[in-house]
Amino acid sequence: MTQRASLMRQLENPALTPNQRAELRCQVARELEDKGEYEAAREALGGLWQGVGERPHVEGLEQSTAAEVLLRVGVLTGWLGSIHEIKDAQERAKNLISESARLFESQKKILESETELAFCYWREGGYDEARVILRDVLSQLKTDSELKAKAILRSAIVEWSSLYYSNALCILSDAAPLFEKINNPTIKGGYFDALAGVLVNLGASEHREDYTDRAFVEYAAASFHFEQAGHKRYLANVENNLGFLYFKVGKFTEAHKHLDYARRILTSLKDSGTVAQVDETRARVFIAQEKYSHAESVARSAVRILEKGGRQSLLAEALTTHGVALARLSYHEQARFTLYRAVEVAHVSGAVNTAGHAALAIIEELSGHLSADEMQAVYQRAYQWLLASQESHTLQRLLKAANRVLSAYGGAQGTLSKLEAGTKGTLKDVMLKYEKEILRQALRAANGSVTRAADLLGIHYQSLVYALKNRHRDLVLERSPAKPRKPYRRSIIKKPE
Repeated sequence: MTQRASLMRQLENPALTPNQRAELRCQVARELEDKGEYEAAREALGGLWQGVGERPHVEGLEQSTAAEVLLRVGVLTGWLGSIHEIKDAQERAKNLISESARLFESQKKILESETELAFCYWREGGYDEARVILRDVLSQLKTDSELKAKAILRSAIVEWSSLYYSNALCILSDAAPLFEKINNPTIKGGYFDALAGVLVNLGASEHREDYTDRAFVEYAAASFHFEQAGHKRYLANVENNLGFLYFKVGKFTEAHKHLDYARRILTSLKDSGTVAQVDETRARVFIAQEKYSHAESVARSAVRILEKGGRQSLLAEALTTHGVALARLSYHEQARFTLYRAVEVAHVSGAVNTAGHAALAIIEELSGHLSADEMQAVYQRAYQWLLASQESHTLQRLLKAANRVLSAYGGAQGTLSKLEAGTKGTLKDVMLKYEKEILRQALRAANGSVTRAADLLGIHYQSLVYALKNRHRDLVLERSPAKPRKPYRRSIIKKPE
């Protein structure tokens, strides 16, 4: 008999007090949560909770028991709201979890609640809020535990989502010994999945094929552990991520196969929210294949599902993909409306990186249909939101977009390559300032190496040297070798044979 079956059998005991019965139901629900069986977990709570949007029945329960019920209901509200795209679900989840934290007297339970609260903020795109909460949690968790591992994993996910890939890699690499000791296969699988995702992005950003190759290995390990855990939903997420990785390396047939598999799993689970994420990935593949009609149809379907719920950062990504597809089909007015909506949805939710990418897409896809002043206004927002990005591809896009803005104003004389040091004029001064900060960021990312910075920016070495000597001489200090970057430490967690 499984532990779950044993607990359910105990619920049949008529001698149980209301508190004992509630605590047993919470135990069963938590076990089901860990396997991604969120509907079953809701049912396990029985009469304590009727479903998302309803307040749990905690009247008459002891304070600690009531707090546990509120926490379980809050966590399930967050997951079910995400899966079924239920409007305001994350806000409801945050309120319930915050209430549970106020009732708990145990410091460990308070920190557990705050870890779950941070994840609700992350779902909404509130990365800064999630980061602050998780840092506070980790500062108080002194001993190794599953809770500490979960908080570390979620902290890395927040950094990854914020495009701070090097930060995420350092967090995961430093924590490898802890995850080696963890017996929970769901958390262990999450570690490998996150590590793979970070390596995918760093591999693309730093032109590291070895990182990309390792990502395939890490995804295989993630799949193994999720299968062990019986977590079908996370297994489908890995398949979606593999589809994205194959798309990035140009293997579109393989990408579609993995996306098909992910969609079959998620459809069987009736997980419409994550199906929409898979569809958004597929739309990107179609754009790369220049199948714009297919991309537009699939992206539109993803938007329709995601706009019903509260995961605004995902909605903004889908809107951006849809806007690009519309632009490629020459539906310029629709594309313009869609991309501006993506900017605003992302910005309001706090996902400023997503907003920045949507703003860049406006310039890249619609520059011929915008006034010079509008292009500059859009560029300024993208620049403010994306300058701190660690992605070389993003810095390249910023530099190219700056050239487009200048060309819109002055034609040939407006290109960055022909601007000389000391050039007067408000616009040129502003654009030179933009260029200077982009170059500074690239040099810092390259630890002062001009050769590497040029590679990150996608420009010739001599072009960067010329810019530094003639337009930005005060950046010479940035050329000094900076503190060596922390080397990538291969995970010491044993992989499945």
